[in-house]
Amino acid sequence: MIDHFLAEARALDAADPLAGFRDDFVISDPGTVYLDGNSLGRLPKATRERLREAVDTWGTDLIDGWHAWLPVGREAGDVLAGIVGAGPGEVVLSDSTSVNLYKLAVAALDARPGRDVIVTDDDNFPTDRYILEGVAEARGLEVRRVRADIDEGLRVEDVEAALDDRVALVCLSHVAYRSGALADLPAVTAAAHRHGALVLWDLCHSAGAVEVGLTAAGADLAVGCTYKYLNAGPGAPAFLYVRRDLQDVLVQPIRGWFGQADQFAMGPSYQPPPTIDRFLVGTPPMLSGLAALEGARLTARAGIGPIAAKSRTLTGYALRLADAWLTPLGFRVATPRDPARRGSHLSLHHPAAWQLCQALKADRVVPDHRPPERLRLGFAPLYTTHTDIHTGLARLRDIAAADRHLAYPATPRGLT
Repeated sequence: MIDHFLAEARALDAADPLAGFRDDFVISDPGTVYLDGNSLGRLPKATRERLREAVDTWGTDLIDGWHAWLPVGREAGDVLAGIVGAGPGEVVLSDSTSVNLYKLAVAALDARPGRDVIVTDDDNFPTDRYILEGVAEARGLEVRRVRADIDEGLRVEDVEAALDDRVALVCLSHVAYRSGALADLPAVTAAAHRHGALVLWDLCHSAGAVEVGLTAAGADLAVGCTYKYLNAGPGAPAFLYVRRDLQDVLVQPIRGWFGQADQFAMGPSYQPPPTIDRFLVGTPPMLSGLAALEGARLTARAGIGPIAAKSRTLTGYALRLADAWLTPLGFRVATPRDPARRGSHLSLHHPAAWQLCQALKADRVVPDHRPPERLRLGFAPLYTTHTDIHTGLARLRDIAAADRHLAYPATPRGLT
């Protein structure tokens, strides 16, 4: 019998305008299907060469290398700005996502004196919630949590219902880390602005995978990581976005010497510049900063429009396979079916998700597991093919049909 799904995958791959970008990545084991690029992207070949060059430069130039290294955060920021739909000088590479979230949240709260409420959702990424709760506890503020459906994500009307003139800051994820549900960034931003609040978006699961459109939406603030779809490598620095007209209004709370107007004057008082540089803190990690720059350049060369379009075809194809092969075996799709409402990963609910994850890894398919009982499959448009998805889901189907996953422990080690 001809596998029409395989024929479809091959036809989609043959017509893929981004197909050539797969060759830009290090793929040491073509027999392994990597479906976890939403956790850690593959290594671009250009990054490997750039880091080798940088290490050699370090070895020969020593302190003189700083002249070439110091602009990297701003240079990467301008490349990233094009990817997330912002303007030059509105994005900079700096610190981690968590630190950037803290900096911008506190700056936003200080810019809305007399308001005592932070709005987030109950399914937001844990670190985001922890940071907001910590800031609120320290300042005697209220965190108002909007209910988000664990599969379908946030509804704009639910966010709007939580807004009033007490709200200073709304902080949400653009793409839900668990389900891949895509929030309506323009509509939520507009709703918050009607109530005089600022909005801080977490772009970790959307930057480099879907169109964000910060300027078009009038977005205020955003943070995001570079090691997922932007392929900057483990622990690579994050980025932050501040709309240009807010840059000389907001004052960030971590006053480091890289955020000083005349950095090397070593002056007695802190005077931040009226630019995105005021949101910098300390000496940046230069090697991983160069990796972030190379990853961003690769994404920019492909173009976020074609990347987002391929993301929709990848997730749509995976949905069709899941319906045909996996639903009869007890799986349930836990991601929005509307392509306009999802990012670039697919979540599958199954009571034995943890065991299935381990069995898949043993069968050379790399997925991810997220509680409760969800198998998360990430599709990175620059190197994931439709044939990859066919191979990966066929192996998952065969494992589940033969109950091979039952040979693995039902509970993750260390968890109850």
